[in-house]
Amino acid sequence: MAASRFPETTGRRIRPVRRLPAGVVLSCVLLAGASVVGMSACTTAGARDSASSPASVVVSAAATGTVFVHVVGEVEHPGVYTLPAGSRVVDAISAAGGAGSEAELSGVNLARVVSDGEQIVVPSEADVAASGATPEDSATSARVNLNTATAEELDTLPRVGPAMAQKIIAYRTEHGGFQSVEELLNISGVGEKTFAELEPWVTV
Repeated sequence: MAASRFPETTGRRIRPVRRLPAGVVLSCVLLAGASVVGMSACTTAGARDSASSPASVVVSAAATGTVFVHVVGEVEHPGVYTLPAGSRVVDAISAAGGAGSEAELSGVNLARVVSDGEQIVVPSEADVAASGATPEDSATSARVNLNTATAEELDTLPRVGPAMAQKIIAYRTEHGGFQSVEELLNISGVGEKTFAELEPWVTV
């Protein structure tokens, strides 16, 4: 007998492959497609929400390149002005309409760079006469903030040299800043006479 071309089944029946109805297959395909579309929509919406909700940023005066200064005294229009960073005292006075007719500018350092939050006082001739200050005694009539001034800025004050400037900085560091200009009297070397000359030119 010739050998069979097909292997024996050893008694097991081979089940025929059952085909799914076309409607069921179509439904599965549609469901899978809907799932993919839904996931894509969620991803797109999330990206859109992230793009439309930028993180909040705190911008300082230094970052914006501007400073705020308060100009008072013998100027045409006293007030608070916004100036570009790096502006000089002369720019602040010009922003306030210029010096008044009775202003005494001979002792004012018009070339000094102003700092943010500074108050600039333009004195009158009467103010200078009453304080006893002269152009030789004072390099600037803009008030210097004792809590923010550098050693160089403090050095422009009458009767203040490099050593006294360092004492002022050391005092404000140790005590967390000046609460009033009268605290200058607590510094060694500052007596009543020195304080009387400093008071018109400093602030806190």
